[in-house]
Amino acid sequence: MAKKTDDSQQEVKNSTPSVAQAQPLSKKEAAKAAKKQREVIEKNLKPATEDLDIFEANKVESEPLIKMRDVKISFKMGTMERIVINHLNLDINRGEILGLVGESGSGKTTIGRALIRVNKVTDGEILYDNVPISGKIPRSREKLLKTKIQMVFQDPGDSLNERANIDYIVSEGLRANHLFKDEAERMQKVQDIMQRVGLRVEFLSRFPHEFSGGQRQRIGIARCMVMNPEFVIADEPISALDVSIRAQILNLIKEFQQERNMTVLFIAHDLSVVRYISDRIAVIYAGNIVELTEANRLFEVPLHPYTKSLLTAVPIPDPSVEKKKKIVVYNPREVHHYMRSDPPKLVEIEPGHWVRCDSKEKEQYEVELKEKIAKLEAQKRADEEAARLKAAKSSEKGEDSHA
Repeated sequence: MAKKTDDSQQEVKNSTPSVAQAQPLSKKEAAKAAKKQREVIEKNLKPATEDLDIFEANKVESEPLIKMRDVKISFKMGTMERIVINHLNLDINRGEILGLVGESGSGKTTIGRALIRVNKVTDGEILYDNVPISGKIPRSREKLLKTKIQMVFQDPGDSLNERANIDYIVSEGLRANHLFKDEAERMQKVQDIMQRVGLRVEFLSRFPHEFSGGQRQRIGIARCMVMNPEFVIADEPISALDVSIRAQILNLIKEFQQERNMTVLFIAHDLSVVRYISDRIAVIYAGNIVELTEANRLFEVPLHPYTKSLLTAVPIPDPSVEKKKKIVVYNPREVHHYMRSDPPKLVEIEPGHWVRCDSKEKEQYEVELKEKIAKLEAQKRADEEAARLKAAKSSEKGEDSHA
């Protein structure tokens, strides 16, 4: 009997996790675990076929096009390490325009450059159609990825080769990836895309320095769209342009997205611009997504203090209202009081509305959300009543005039 009891105690001892197992993994152990997980993902991938490439073979229409899982991006200078993006989890849905907004230095461009494999991902995983595209990947996959992902850069001047003519610049991707049968087809593709972006075919023999900023950006868009990509990263494409040209470039990007059902990551620091073009908006601060929701919803019920701060910076056309507006300055040390036992994380406050907060802030945001929704509904009812009264008065005047 005593022996049986000893055996049962030994079983309990073996089934109970030890203290060492509960402790966080070291860097070496974490790297091994990540490598093992990557091997499992690669092993479960469906192979490419004659009709389908590896991305098409593993595509699931109902799932997001881009998945970023615990992505960390850092830069080293000697023994110093500067972490720019830390534990980023973000999905970009197929066929949507996702606006990424934040101040300079928040990590917007770093994320975009990581998606096109310019910036190395230190830790975590980026998946494109459920296929890993970060870290070491086969050369054939990397070459194929260049035909699926393209980028429109911020400075239209620096992104164009000053020594090459426009014909060479626009068709460079076609040549590199052999996306044409003969010279006639290549020229036809280049001419068609030039006309589509609003530039004359005669411009193909000219050089970038002969064009204005808006025309250069159109050339950059033509170079991107001639590849017929599935996913486009627009990195502040209008920040270096005049106000009169900005709307034209925004409309051009939106038209291409609707015609080709492309997925677009639109990076900017101006919320009013992002609201116009985006389906959803992600607000980023110091490398962390602090709020993510639908574009109109973000303006109706902003919850995170940094989002509110950005909204107060948006100019209002009415001078009398603009004078009374109070600018909100965001200071995370004063606003947040996070504890190590309850670190902040992205929490879904309402369906599709995510906010970075701890458990205490979550309760506050839920109460605030209910109050704001109640105000919006009351305002909507008041507007409907006012419209009804106005329509009734106009009908009465019409009857009096006939009498």
